[in-house]
Amino acid sequence: MEPEKIRAILPRYRVEDGTHYHQADHDPADMGGLSLRKKAGREMLRGSVQRLAALQQKLEANGSWAMLAVLQATDAGGKDSTIKHVMSGVNPQGVEVTSFKQPGVVELSHDFLWRAHLHMPQRGKIGIFNRSYYEEVLVTKVHPDILDNEHLPERHRGPQFWAHRYEDIRNFETYLARQGFIVLKFHLHVSREKQRQRFLNRLNRPEKIWKFSESDIHEREYWDEYQRAYHDAIANTARPEAPWYVVPGDRKWFARLVVIEAMIEALEGLKLEEPAPKPEIKKSLEKFRSILEKEGRKSDQ
Repeated sequence: MEPEKIRAILPRYRVEDGTHYHQADHDPADMGGLSLRKKAGREMLRGSVQRLAALQQKLEANGSWAMLAVLQATDAGGKDSTIKHVMSGVNPQGVEVTSFKQPGVVELSHDFLWRAHLHMPQRGKIGIFNRSYYEEVLVTKVHPDILDNEHLPERHRGPQFWAHRYEDIRNFETYLARQGFIVLKFHLHVSREKQRQRFLNRLNRPEKIWKFSESDIHEREYWDEYQRAYHDAIANTARPEAPWYVVPGDRKWFARLVVIEAMIEALEGLKLEEPAPKPEIKKSLEKFRSILEKEGRKSDQ
């Protein structure tokens, strides 16, 4: 199956206007009607990885644009493995991956977008956020007591608090887009049953037990609250300049295809070409070639 068939169904997962967004309309097991098998999907991914790598080289050569891909999911949503597989063929020097853990003392003494701005990718690179500033409208919304650690003035914790946070995020992403950053946000949307199965898999495999923590079970008790928080985040921050992709996450291999094809589509849309050599270089190409060829002949003697 050609990658174009995955590309053709991307619009069903893309959310540019959250006004009418409803998370219940998105099935974590949806494949857009494609009869694609896991083996064929893995083969397709290998080809897509090569295409992404070539596009990243053009991105770096151009030096004007950058891409930020934000990955959000509940625990066991497949963020780590998606990053591993999607970026497996890209030059490591062209990728910056940041995993956002629980903020520390220094981070809590700044505004909630501070650490995100610190880790924005350089122009010419692809930045991957494994979790992100969206935790501030997901985890903190489910557990608002966390806000007590953020040293916020009491007058700014009123009824409009969450509306203001969504507005701040929208403004931040609009600013990034105006600076030449392609902002793509992926919600790896998994079902409660699939999360249960993945947790059991971690517990039953010695090499994966390290990924399991007591908090996984604790947070699972707030499943419905997290679903509402994700709905609200996407509904309030989906914009054409920073779209969300609600990626069916129950099949990891299919989720990876959706993520990588969305990234490829965005980069191809830039229509980037390798820059032409500088006039002084172009003018002296034969001279430089002659110098290097003579040097080679000397070394062969």
